[in-house]
Amino acid sequence: MPHPTPHSADTDIAVSVQGVRKQFGELVAVNDLDIDIRAGEFFSMLGPSGSGKTTVLRMIAGFEEPTAGKILLHGADVTKSAPFDREVNTVFQDYALFPHLTIAENVAYGLKVRGIGKAERAARVAAALEQVQLAHLGTRRPSQLSGGQRQRIALARALILRPQVLLLDEPLGALDKQLREQMQFELKQIQREVGITFVFVTHDQEEALTLSDRVAVFNGGKIEQVGSPREVYEFPQTEFVARFLGVTNFLSGAHAERILGESGAHSVRPERVELVDPTAPLSADAIAVPGTVVETVYAGAHTRYLVETESGLRFISERQNTELPSDSPSVRRGDAVSLRFARAHAVAVPSLPAAAAAAA
Repeated sequence: MPHPTPHSADTDIAVSVQGVRKQFGELVAVNDLDIDIRAGEFFSMLGPSGSGKTTVLRMIAGFEEPTAGKILLHGADVTKSAPFDREVNTVFQDYALFPHLTIAENVAYGLKVRGIGKAERAARVAAALEQVQLAHLGTRRPSQLSGGQRQRIALARALILRPQVLLLDEPLGALDKQLREQMQFELKQIQREVGITFVFVTHDQEEALTLSDRVAVFNGGKIEQVGSPREVYEFPQTEFVARFLGVTNFLSGAHAERILGESGAHSVRPERVELVDPTAPLSADAIAVPGTVVETVYAGAHTRYLVETESGLRFISERQNTELPSDSPSVRRGDAVSLRFARAHAVAVPSLPAAAAAAA
């Protein structure tokens, strides 16, 4: 599925972005974007810096107005509505907590602004803090919390207002790797519990694959592909998607002809490429490519090998370290090897239609 699907007649669409374009002077940040986000799903917008994903999030939130096109929330046109008139809430990377307020007061702030009574505020704050497992920290100030705890407080403050859609702008970006991975699972759990539509912006491919029901891959102000994490990783529809989502061996032109015996572009993921002795027998459905190991990278859970083929193409192979180092075969730089992968694992990557390629 190389491009977003047409707008669904289904009323269970939380966010509908229709023909949206955003221009800042001469710069086109978002170009004729169409996407429907389903109610209750965890939807990620993934792409490099400058790809347009954060601009789209800000337009959904109401912080930016589209140059052209419409934005609908549960069927209602909110294109020109102010942020406070939309049933959405945003969690930012810097959390934006009030340093002079306690944690409980931070979480209660939105309810207080809306005129919710003191007793109801207290009950809802207690429930929200319990949900993010921080009920015991209600009297502390933000400066007394860790980064992960502040992230959870920002989430509780947004969820307590019971928005139809929660927008998250790289909320885990300031956390260290271990805490970031822990918070990914917690965030997904919370989303499932509350059942609110989450629209999540990230440039981290692993994060998008871990969290999402569906992922939209952005590039140059357009969406190149929308699908489940498995679909966009296993069946990339453009070269950009194949290369941006993880690591891949991209074969096209003369290399595809020489190795696969067919034209077109193909993606072969490194974990599907095995290094074997060149004299090992070849199975019927396997592709064999002779080469020389030029680099090895040990990364704990796996080892990555860079192999140069006889034609000068560089291939990456990745092996899970399932055995103790003393029990696993040793492959060193300079070794002659045979790259082996199943023909079916060379996934054809369709070309962009001419019109889309010209616009990208």
